[in-house]
Amino acid sequence: MILTFDDVLKADDIARIADCLKSEDFVDGKLTAGWHAKLVKNNTQLAANDERTKSALTIANEAIAKHTEFNRAFKPKTLRRPMISRYVPGMSYGAHVDDPLMGANPIIRTDISMTLFLSDPATYEGGELVIESTFGTRSFKLAAGAMVVYPSTTLHRVEPLSSGIRLAAVSWAQCVVADPFKREIIYDLDNARRGVFKVQGKTAEFDLISKSHANLMRMWADL
Repeated sequence: MILTFDDVLKADDIARIADCLKSEDFVDGKLTAGWHAKLVKNNTQLAANDERTKSALTIANEAIAKHTEFNRAFKPKTLRRPMISRYVPGMSYGAHVDDPLMGANPIIRTDISMTLFLSDPATYEGGELVIESTFGTRSFKLAAGAMVVYPSTTLHRVEPLSSGIRLAAVSWAQCVVADPFKREIIYDLDNARRGVFKVQGKTAEFDLISKSHANLMRMWADL
């Protein structure tokens, strides 16, 4: 399941992050890449050692964590603190799969990956996020403040940047329901019961769908 969410960051949040990013404290992105990803990773990341960096990461993290539709769709159990990546002309990130386990305290299993776009797409050329799946290849270049969420199991890449600057916050989460197909079933049932409720109110059909939704969560939740 690949979903996009508009306006995860509001205009004032984007402005606050932009103010934090006036610092030139960016380091080689290879420092946080796995041994094989280092071969194809060519970007820079905001160093995580000053107050401006912490402020920018906190704004992004809180916006993701409180987003209602994101939480409803993916049921995150543990959300990794984001990293902010920067691409300038000539930079890219070749095809790779994200590490299955991240962190130390706690270690999380990466079920989903997130890219939260921070730059107006009209200000840079190239830099599309390309995600490969069994259903084909999809390309994303979203508005500033929008986010795409996709399975961490996928091969994905960032196309070479030809002009401008591309900034994005990237993060990962372990979900309460590990299996992506089961997560999709639960999300579909939730959408169905909400649709029934909107049209018909609290009916017997709504109650049965809600019962199935709740019991599947009990059956599949990994706590």
